[in-house]
Amino acid sequence: MIEDYNNLKKILKETISIAVIGASRNESKPSNYVPKYLKEKSYKIIPVNPYASEILGEKCYKNLLEIKERIDLVLVFRPREEIPEIVKIVAERYDKCKDVKYLWLQEGIYSEEKDFKPLLERGIKVIQNKCIMKIHSKLFK
Repeated sequence: MIEDYNNLKKILKETISIAVIGASRNESKPSNYVPKYLKEKSYKIIPVNPYASEILGEKCYKNLLEIKERIDLVLVFRPREEIPEIVKIVAERYDKCKDVKYLWLQEGIYSEEKDFKPLLERGIKVIQNKCIMKIHSKLFK
């Protein structure tokens, strides 16, 4: 697990594309305004939501495995109980595409380290219970 701010800054500097699981069309939800903030900071946002065709002006995908373009970081806005399934899909995506480097669980979303074993075995780093927007705005003033 990554907690160190120097590591978080390095991650945010080297990340280009972010797949957002649970992206929302509702502008009042963090799952909309956080990816919007990231898009404004020049990250490539790839929304993942099975119930939308477009979010923030970007094509929306039903799941990670449908995405053809490279994904550096998977940002999660889904309940804790969905984490094991998300981990399974991220591992599958990695095995297929060898692209995902980081799984970032938004503030309030966390799980036990053992739940991330399939990702850690693949070298995918996990950040949990941290708001990517708060961290970014603090590190890149």
